[in-house]
Amino acid sequence: MGKTVLLIEDEPNIIEAVRFILSRDGWRVETHSDGATAMSAIQKIKPDVVILDVMLPNRSGFDILQELRSAEETEALPVLMLTARGQTKDRELAEHYGASRFMTKPFANSDVLNCVRELAGP
Repeated sequence: MGKTVLLIEDEPNIIEAVRFILSRDGWRVETHSDGATAMSAIQKIKPDVVILDVMLPNRSGFDILQELRSAEETEALPVLMLTARGQTKDRELAEHYGASRFMTKPFANSDVLNCVRELAGP
């Protein structure tokens, strides 16, 4: 079976688009939409790559990213941050907290696919 991506996103249209793009390429795509329970979903699913929205209900993607990087078992987990807010300060914050990659919405399907492939490695 292919590798697993956990998409933590609360917009249904983004969820469906990313699921379609990655599933067609052989990825297993799990989804989660609540920031408050995102860490438990990551620990349960143990994905190869996380795609993490910045603005989530109940907890920000930046807070989740900080927690991921502070835990030994997830400190090296590849994380692609997705946001509708592409301001420089958001990009800098993502880099500061240790995001592997940063992408703004709307995005090109090929960019998401290529980025996830790169993050997952061989």
